[in-house]
Amino acid sequence: MADPLHIVCPHCDAVNRVANERLADQPVCGKCTKTLFEGKPLDVDSARFSRHISRNDIPVLVDFWAAWCGPCRMMAPAYAQAAGRLEPQVRLLKLDTEASQDIAGLFGIRSIPTIALFQGGKEIARQAGAMDAGSIISWVQSRARAA
Repeated sequence: MADPLHIVCPHCDAVNRVANERLADQPVCGKCTKTLFEGKPLDVDSARFSRHISRNDIPVLVDFWAAWCGPCRMMAPAYAQAAGRLEPQVRLLKLDTEASQDIAGLFGIRSIPTIALFQGGKEIARQAGAMDAGSIISWVQSRARAA
């Protein structure tokens, strides 16, 4: 049996240990007892972003967006659909670049929407521009080592 994976709870941000073969069994948080995967993107701020990027052992896909951005709003349903298909192998986050300008600046986000894939706390791939759900899923699966 492989070492358990660290999974950050989308509700209370506690770090949980989950066996890889149990990811699909709807695991719950040991602290708040809520489900660890809901099949939808998680909205995060700067503090939560850092915890999810650095502590999740599964790949993390981030949608850098803003409320005023038409293409961002257009892509939102496709991103949500992709979350339903990619979880629990990949955690999907949404980061509002207007509310979290520090993170957008840190990662040099120059256009939105931009999706970035993180693994082991490091960015491994990035794509700018709106995408449909199938394209998002294919893009992630071709780049994530654990997806």
